[in-house]
Amino acid sequence: MILTDFGKALAQLSDPRFRRVILLGLGLTTALLVAAYAGLLWIINSLAPGSVEIPGIGPVTWLGDLLGWGSLILMLVCSVFLMVPVASAITSMFLDDVAQAVEDKHYPNLPPVPAQPFSEALRDTVNFLGVLIGANLLAFILYAILPFGALPIFYGLNGFLLGREYFQLAAMRRLGRAGAKQLRSRHWGTIWLAGCLMALPLSVPLVNLFIPVLGAATFTHLFHRLSSTR
Repeated sequence: MILTDFGKALAQLSDPRFRRVILLGLGLTTALLVAAYAGLLWIINSLAPGSVEIPGIGPVTWLGDLLGWGSLILMLVCSVFLMVPVASAITSMFLDDVAQAVEDKHYPNLPPVPAQPFSEALRDTVNFLGVLIGANLLAFILYAILPFGALPIFYGLNGFLLGREYFQLAAMRRLGRAGAKQLRSRHWGTIWLAGCLMALPLSVPLVNLFIPVLGAATFTHLFHRLSSTR
């Protein structure tokens, strides 16, 4: 059923309104990745002025590598790790537009959504980003202790966190904060699985550029499907 929700999201790519959100999401995702990559190079250069030799890549310098074509490879590698927090930021900005496009096409008889204050949306985004970054930093300890379990831990942790945020934001539009939390608690296993299935393509360079917006659409379908079984 989760794959059916994702299939519906993919099928709506031809919708002009939906495609506009996809293009905006792609542009912002790319910009955030470039900014994060530039920050990473700046930190490397600050800690070791001049250049640093990275095995398999070669010397890394700050401005030269940011502007050079060779930086594309390193940025794609970095995107494997950076796309989880980027996806979190993207969904808070575009989920409302994506969800509305999905509902207009698939659930046209729904009443209008009450407007959510921007301050509340911003607070939710900042709080979740803090939890996401903090949890992943702590997970590095587990990666060191259990190196063979690093991938399951990474996908399990980020799948749980992404599923929680995407579903909460999708459900809050219709049920409010308390109602969304109650529905999420009732279906936490399904939501966790959906989050893990989203985390997997987020670690695939280039493919991961499309996932935040498609994930928002998928979780909108998931919310309506689960809420109909309440």
